[in-house]
Amino acid sequence: MRLPRLPENSIATRLFLTAAASSFFVLLIASQFFTTYYRRETEGVFERRLEVYLRTLVADVARSGEEGRTDPGRLGEPQFELPSSGWYWQITRMGEANPEIKASRSLFANRLPQLSDRGVATEIGGFRRGFVDGPDGRRLRIIERIIDVDDYGVYLVQVAASVEDMEQQIERIDYELMIAFTMLAIALAVVAMFQVRFGLRPLRQLQSELVAIRRGEDERIGGVYPSEIAPLAEELNLLIDANHDILERARTQVGNLAHALKTPLSVIVNEADSSPSPLAEKVNEQATIMREQIGFYLDRARAAARAGVLGAATQVAPCLDSLLRAFRKIYAEREVIFTSEASPEFRFLGERQDLEEMIGNLLDNAGKWAKRQVVIAIVAETPVSAEARPFLHITIDDDGPGLTPDQIREATQRGRRLDETKPGSGLGLSIVVDLAAAYGGALKLEKNSAGGLRASLRVPGF
Repeated sequence: MRLPRLPENSIATRLFLTAAASSFFVLLIASQFFTTYYRRETEGVFERRLEVYLRTLVADVARSGEEGRTDPGRLGEPQFELPSSGWYWQITRMGEANPEIKASRSLFANRLPQLSDRGVATEIGGFRRGFVDGPDGRRLRIIERIIDVDDYGVYLVQVAASVEDMEQQIERIDYELMIAFTMLAIALAVVAMFQVRFGLRPLRQLQSELVAIRRGEDERIGGVYPSEIAPLAEELNLLIDANHDILERARTQVGNLAHALKTPLSVIVNEADSSPSPLAEKVNEQATIMREQIGFYLDRARAAARAGVLGAATQVAPCLDSLLRAFRKIYAEREVIFTSEASPEFRFLGERQDLEEMIGNLLDNAGKWAKRQVVIAIVAETPVSAEARPFLHITIDDDGPGLTPDQIREATQRGRRLDETKPGSGLGLSIVVDLAAAYGGALKLEKNSAGGLRASLRVPGF
């Protein structure tokens, strides 16, 4: 099973990885500290237990007064009575050729080695400590001490115990600590993930509100945000307002320019009409071309300005229904059937008049060439990501003669008419191309399965 990849260059990923890394570092240090601490404590308890047994034996030897005889039952440890139990004591009377040795029953016929023979130094208090191999091969921790009981002689008192039980106890503690710290690490990771998601929730809310504005569902950012994000939301609202103001001024200036140019052109045309002559006809012809050019570029400028408006959205279904009613009447004599396939929920991210102009030009072109039927279908493209801009794919098919590849390339050129017998100015498809480009879309012409022309219009929407 593949684990999901964390998004790169993400604040949430950075916060989570930082929290996880710091938690892992702290837990690692804490686990090492507690493991070392419990090991030392366990070894200390084990060592103190041996010291207690040794001191008890030393006290018994010192009190006996009868050649070091002692009572092992006072040690209170039953394992000293069990053969090869791993717990042993031994008392050796020194200074004799055949030293007298008394030992616990657990040693049976075996003997403990002397640490002094192995070069182990004496500690403060007369103790020697070390590790030796026991009678059954197990590792033993041994403590010994030499005592002088005046006239009764010098004795070497030894206590030894297997470290196997202690090591098993330490391993058990280590395992339990590992389980505990692993569970704690998982819990901290879950808490860190929850903390990151909860802490970044206002940013996700801000993102969703910006998406709603881009889709035309809202015009401004609302809601209550934390003090760290509230200034950002306010600045974005001010930016949106400034965008609206700039575009409104652009529209006004475009309108003023249109009126300023139309009046002189009207005067020129009127003067040319009042004095018929070859020059007047030429002036009239060029003035008409200028009017068309001015109208075309002013419309293009208006469309570009409208395309930049944040929050503008148009319901597609009412606009399409209105156009279809009009074209059904226009082409009623030829009995051209117009049908549509579109969801009533679709929205175009732009002004209604621009959508009407694009679809209207394409429907008009299809109606001119269609034999019996024109079909319009609208589907929503699936965005590649949540942040990607949504688009609508509008296709208009007719059952006419279609176009060759060369004719398709010429059809979108401004002012180019492929058939002079058909009415029109030759600006329709080029207007659609310019309007679609202004909104970040495109127009594509191709032959459909019936041999007619398919116009594929891609515009922002959802």
